[in-house]
Amino acid sequence: MNAWDELTGQEAAIATLRDAVADPSAMTHSWLITGPPGSGRSNLAFAFATALLQGSSEGAEAHRTAAQVAARTHPDLAVLATDRVIISIDEVRQLVAQSQFSPSVAPYRVIVIEDADRMAERTSNVLLKALEEPPPRTVWILCAPNAADLIPTIRSRVRTVRLRVPSVTEVAELLVRRDGVDPALAERAARESQTHIGMALRLATDADARDRRSRTLELALGVSSVSGAVLAAERLVAIATDDAKAFTAEREEEERAAALRSLGIEPGASVPAGLRASLKALEEDQKRRATRSVRDGIDRVLVDLMSLYRDLAMVQLGAGVELVNEAIRAQLEHAARASTAEQSLAALDAIALARRRIESNTPPVLALEAMLISASGRVPALGSAS
Repeated sequence: MNAWDELTGQEAAIATLRDAVADPSAMTHSWLITGPPGSGRSNLAFAFATALLQGSSEGAEAHRTAAQVAARTHPDLAVLATDRVIISIDEVRQLVAQSQFSPSVAPYRVIVIEDADRMAERTSNVLLKALEEPPPRTVWILCAPNAADLIPTIRSRVRTVRLRVPSVTEVAELLVRRDGVDPALAERAARESQTHIGMALRLATDADARDRRSRTLELALGVSSVSGAVLAAERLVAIATDDAKAFTAEREEEERAAALRSLGIEPGASVPAGLRASLKALEEDQKRRATRSVRDGIDRVLVDLMSLYRDLAMVQLGAGVELVNEAIRAQLEHAARASTAEQSLAALDAIALARRRIESNTPPVLALEAMLISASGRVPALGSAS
């Protein structure tokens, strides 16, 4: 498979970028790829980067370039991956400095910023200066959910490529073709992830992730009192935290092992005092990333709960549509008889409010408690966001 085969349902966007690679007159120095979470923004960015760096090379040379991009080790590729809450101004300044150098082996120097919406305005202005006066063979590729997430002056200096939400069938076919997933499991994972490609792959290949999602829905369906909501909120936060740890633990161990190798330290050996600062910096970076991972995990829990109450509302309204959680339709039909469509819609409003509160740094367990109490029908679903 080539880099473009990692994508699904984005034929128009792929055609635009391929035309730019093939025709220099269609090329521009800065691009913005937008689309909803899970639509494949980063995958498209790196497929584009691969094509730019390969240039006219073929065969073994093109394969080697693709492998280097996949490993993020190509000398003319710089990547700012945002595992933390915000992109720091120092990180962008470093990229801007790198952008001034001519490419060493490829036709272009390519710089990819994932989730560029996580830049504060001051940081964005540093990037803006680089976009206003770019070197002739440097290409910036920014990724964000929506163009409106960036400051207007940056939007005016980039060419935007918009991705659409892929269908369940398209995501399932990708999992079968690319990852060898069983078709039935691929279809269920694509549906339950709501066509988020990364999450669909995780659900299809990780039984623990599927189990954690099932427990999330069971907890919400089991809430029938205020005390039950409080206990369920604590358990949901624990599920999200465990999910985040499982998601990052293997990567963190690999990073530490790689850092020790680069410092010439044997596995299990003590770290000399003079080298501890390097490992300390890695540990601090991992802690910041873990914070973001937990927040993302809690948001995934809320997205799963939104699918639950959306399904309940569809059943209660007799909409006759396919459910996100089709695998537990019998449980949903039973739960639907115990409440009303108005309560299910109010629960969806409560979840939206909880997401806003968490974004405003309300402790997640408190936001989830209020949401579950509202969803249980014990108090009105909407209230102040304070």
